[in-house]
Amino acid sequence: MKKRVLLLFLTAAFAGILLSGCKKNVGTPEDNAVVETDEEENDPEEEQESGLLFGYSSADMSNPFYETLKESIKTSLEEHGDRILVRDAENSVDTQIAQISEMIEAGVDAVFLCPADAEAVMPALEELQEADIPVVNLDTKVAEPGYVDAFICSDNQNAGYICGSDLVEQRPDGGRIVIVEKPSSPSINDRITGFEEAVYNKGFEVAARIDAGMGEENLRSELKQLFSEDDHIDAVMCGNDQMAVQVLDILKEAAYEDILVYSVDGSPQIKTALADLSSPMQAVGAQSPINIGKKAVETAMAILDGGAYEEEVSVETFLINRENVEMYGTDGWQ
Repeated sequence: MKKRVLLLFLTAAFAGILLSGCKKNVGTPEDNAVVETDEEENDPEEEQESGLLFGYSSADMSNPFYETLKESIKTSLEEHGDRILVRDAENSVDTQIAQISEMIEAGVDAVFLCPADAEAVMPALEELQEADIPVVNLDTKVAEPGYVDAFICSDNQNAGYICGSDLVEQRPDGGRIVIVEKPSSPSINDRITGFEEAVYNKGFEVAARIDAGMGEENLRSELKQLFSEDDHIDAVMCGNDQMAVQVLDILKEAAYEDILVYSVDGSPQIKTALADLSSPMQAVGAQSPINIGKKAVETAMAILDGGAYEEEVSVETFLINRENVEMYGTDGWQ
């Protein structure tokens, strides 16, 4: 009897060993631990992963440009086996400074920075320099470039210029234009400068300038009042696509016709408007956050490896209009 019991015990133990060796997705969660990725990449320090850790400090992730830029950087980093720590300043430089301090504490190897304020972000840059952490400045140049290792942006002035050139072709006799801008944004200032250079001495008059930096409600209010009082506007130049969306909404509400709308960005929403023949959207000076992201990672890797890199890069911008929008598609950025 004892021999039989011993035999049964050994048989059961042996079967258990075989099953444990072949086990696939069975048992409790503790038996089959699954590592889940954090969609917002907020706490990679908790993950037991190898590779470098990069910080991405965004000025405003509600802007699709910055979201696409983040995805491009993330994809490129993952190809190298590296990780990304993402923080959204939500247009608050104080928040951004605090978040960059968190990145330093988390042990980031380098930071991709889209400043919420080109001047007020200086305390964060000083802290990064003291910690000997490289900074790749993106989109908007900081006030003190000596505190960053490289600056990568779109060729913003050209983006505005090609919009102005198209307007000159569409309205060879000139006309009255409205400029929607944001004087506090260097990149938008460059776009408007390029636009004005293209239409200079071509018979155009600036009927009004509206500061979008005063808030969406104020922008809509000023535009509605302007269009109700002046029915001789020929075109509206917008500093970015978010401004253009507001302009298009108001023009649609007021049923205005024959007003040409221009912008700089190239977001899916604006390209969709270009594909709509009933929309007043005429053209956009397109930038490529995807290419900026790729160049940013390439540059950061060169900095960390001690290799050669360009300290300042302007990524090509180009015109997307009704004639070529299908080539670029309307379901994503370029």
